[in-house]
Amino acid sequence: MKSLFLSDYHPGSSIEGLDLSPNGFMLGNRIPKDYFITTGIGESDIAVHAGSLHLALKSAGIEKSNIITYSSIIPGIATEIDKPDTTMHGEVMECIMAMANGEKGERVSAGISYGWLIDRKSGQKYGGLVCEHNGNYPEDELEKKLDASIHELYNNGFEQDFDLIDIQTIKQTFVPRKMYGTALVAICFTSYFYPIKV
Repeated sequence: MKSLFLSDYHPGSSIEGLDLSPNGFMLGNRIPKDYFITTGIGESDIAVHAGSLHLALKSAGIEKSNIITYSSIIPGIATEIDKPDTTMHGEVMECIMAMANGEKGERVSAGISYGWLIDRKSGQKYGGLVCEHNGNYPEDELEKKLDASIHELYNNGFEQDFDLIDIQTIKQTFVPRKMYGTALVAICFTSYFYPIKV
């Protein structure tokens, strides 16, 4: 593997005072590998962010994590695992998440649909597509929106070369009895593959 030096990539003044002698290696963009699926609801008479949202994250078992959200693509190497029993306080948890907030007496609905793209020529799994929806509508309407969205995504860029199979839908919906309510569904990634550039 070729040795690389920071000074080769950034000779500007912003690195003055840094030790540039250590060598290193170049990593490509990391690729999410293992994931689990979770759902949660929360309600509070105080607030959404520090109230019903936190309690929904607690219900989902990810309240100790700092959450970063992704868009709607799952790599072909991704593998579903069981939800861990615990997470480390303060760890970064990267997710594809649908989250809905509402007020007392108002239905709160969140859902995710995802499926796998199969290359028609090779028969190999190419990757996955995910669609998220959230709002204040009934469960049957949520299902219709999720189904329409994932097929729209598939039909605009993937249908020519791939089949979309094994579509699954995960939903969470309820009517809060307290002032604020939150429902969420999340695909949470726990490990990553790091390509090394040579």
